[in-house]
Amino acid sequence: MALVHAFVLVVHHHRYLETPWAAWAVLVVMSVWTVVTTRAYADPARRTRRLLWADLAVSFGCLFATALAATPFYLTQAPPLSAYWFAGAALSVSVVLGRRGAIAVALAYGAADIALRTIMGAAITAATARGVVLLLLTGLVVGYMAHVAEQAEERFARAVALEARIRERERLARSIHDSVLQVLSLVRRRGDEIGGPAAELGRMAGEQEVRLRALITDAPDPSVAATTAPEAVPGSVDLRDHLRALESVEVTVSAPATPVVLAEHVVRELTAAVVAALHNVERHCPPGTRAWVLVEDEPDAVTVSVRDDGPGIPPERLERARAEGRLGVSQSVLGRVRDLGGSTEIHTAPDEGTEFEMRVPRQGA
Repeated sequence: MALVHAFVLVVHHHRYLETPWAAWAVLVVMSVWTVVTTRAYADPARRTRRLLWADLAVSFGCLFATALAATPFYLTQAPPLSAYWFAGAALSVSVVLGRRGAIAVALAYGAADIALRTIMGAAITAATARGVVLLLLTGLVVGYMAHVAEQAEERFARAVALEARIRERERLARSIHDSVLQVLSLVRRRGDEIGGPAAELGRMAGEQEVRLRALITDAPDPSVAATTAPEAVPGSVDLRDHLRALESVEVTVSAPATPVVLAEHVVRELTAAVVAALHNVERHCPPGTRAWVLVEDEPDAVTVSVRDDGPGIPPERLERARAEGRLGVSQSVLGRVRDLGGSTEIHTAPDEGTEFEMRVPRQGA
């Protein structure tokens, strides 16, 4: 718009031009340079201070070229040829160099305008001061907003990185719970049951279990998380094949007659959540407790339910387990399903068993 306004001013005050071709040449230079800088500033790799100084040099050059093209009377009717167009370079300085750069360019513009009028023998009016003030205020506002936007972008990037580290921490916690922590817990219990030297071994296993739980719940190592992130595996598989492998005397799996096809990583995580729920039954329910796994294939989601006929989960036991660092349900079941974009509902009552209903949407799966 500033470039169009410059053309309008030259056409409207053409009779006050001393060398019209010079004025049109300046407008051509301004047009070409507008195209160049628009493309250059759009590329972050080319948005350097060298480009900024070149932009200022061309802008000031076009400003002083008014002395070659116009008569002194022209400045009483219109601003210099590149007056409004000059604001583009000034705003670029505000974005790149901040508020100090905006102040410096606004003052430099005022000095250049006064020098131009002195060279041409034109009167210095209040319009010069108004132009400096407007350029200064605009540059300060743009510089401040650019600074705020940069800070917001940095904070957003840190928030995204933090969320990624938390997600990875939870994934590692689930993996450790499903393997190492369960083994240590088993060693501790069996050592206490056997007694003698085995009791000491059980005590040591218990101590290591407590330390490992504290490590994965309170102080994850971001460098470990960064090097152990799971890789997405392309392709789809049938969920039924993975769940039917869990059938046993105590576990019954019921699935549709048709394939339940999902992305491989979704099947892997959903199966692991079912395994964790079944392990919860084995660990906390009396021997011989039966469990049933039911798969429901819907158009927009897949629901997997794990139900048992055990004594049920006592009130507040899940919250107490989470507070003590025992992550079997909160991470190995709820966390896995949540990371898949799904939800889990737990239905339990005294002497009526427990049911985990895990629902995963097909979108993104």
